[in-house]
Amino acid sequence: MTEAPTRPDDFADVDAVAAAFAEHGYVTDRRLATTTFVMSRLGKPLLLEGPAGVGKTELAKTLALATGRRLLRLQCYEGQDETKALYEWDYGKQLLYTQILRDKAAELLTDTTSMAEAVDRVAEQDSAFFSERFLASRPLLEAVRSPEPVVLLIDEVDRADEALEAVLLEMLAEYQVSVPEIGTFVAEHAPYVILTSNNTRDLSAALKRRCLHLFLEYPDAERELEILRSKKTGLDDAAATQLVDVVRGLRGLDLRKSPSISETIDWARTLAVLGVTELEAGILADTVSVVAKYERDVERSRAALPRLVDPNATVPEKHEHGHHDHPHGGHSHDHAADDAGRQVRAAKDRPGRHDEEYYGQKSSGSGNETSGGAREIPPTTRGVTASQGARSFANRGGAKNAARRRPV
Repeated sequence: MTEAPTRPDDFADVDAVAAAFAEHGYVTDRRLATTTFVMSRLGKPLLLEGPAGVGKTELAKTLALATGRRLLRLQCYEGQDETKALYEWDYGKQLLYTQILRDKAAELLTDTTSMAEAVDRVAEQDSAFFSERFLASRPLLEAVRSPEPVVLLIDEVDRADEALEAVLLEMLAEYQVSVPEIGTFVAEHAPYVILTSNNTRDLSAALKRRCLHLFLEYPDAERELEILRSKKTGLDDAAATQLVDVVRGLRGLDLRKSPSISETIDWARTLAVLGVTELEAGILADTVSVVAKYERDVERSRAALPRLVDPNATVPEKHEHGHHDHPHGGHSHDHAADDAGRQVRAAKDRPGRHDEEYYGQKSSGSGNETSGGAREIPPTTRGVTASQGARSFANRGGAKNAARRRPV
């Protein structure tokens, strides 16, 4: 591949990359800035791999802002095919044109004398209906056909099937897309192409060979604090410094999903909204779900927070509700109300709570009197009167249609 022509929006050097990204709130290290500069000069795609939330997608967005290019995004997913990535024919539009022009088509076939001749005559007009006017561009073809340079983001390529990887190869190698009915489209301006992967599966060697490669890991504490400051979260510097240390400690736990940089930023903004100026285990425990997105991760994080913040701090007690534990933040639990509720439910389950005629019988004169004078049926097995027994067995003897009614 030949080197992409230098454009006014290209970066002068590595420092220019870092400075341009910083203007848009993206903090780079030397390695990332160098790789981005090389990508822009060589005109090769850049494959970014690493855990979710370390700034891979954001890099492509910032690159578009820093260079003034339009951003085109292909979000990959399982089962995706080339019609969602390359192009597809607008069959509805083709059919509409056919209906409008059917009179003209009839004139075209007026002087034909056989079916074969008519078919040949129609075939000669293929180019009229398989032309660019009926071609619906998807992100890859749009990036090639664009009259202005663009940034093409192929996001989470590891989620796509291997078949889509094969579709990408021509585009990544030569910045061109072949359309069999028309021909090959070649990019007038080589796009900046960023591919991202969360490493949910291995990518093919053919795809990796066509790209520059960079693995983005979680930043060190100093750079993460710098990122936090650049986002203007509202959290004061001392608390932000402590929060970065806490998050780094949580990443050292055996969590299903470690806190990302973007979630650290969200946590800082959450604490700022709550007016927190000094981090304590209690408030962190109440808000840890901002960075821990699975119940197991929440519990492990809560257990670790006291030692991450202060060995003498404790996590607020949780209250049991059934088989789930739910931490309460911002309100106290009313145990008296719970006790009253249990008493009400127990009263509803008390035998004899209804009047003596509810069960279909008169009081036998035995039992205990309540404070209101009503007679309470004792919690023993009730006897069955002769009339109730007769009704219960009325169906045996052929009286299946005997009327049933409640005694009054």
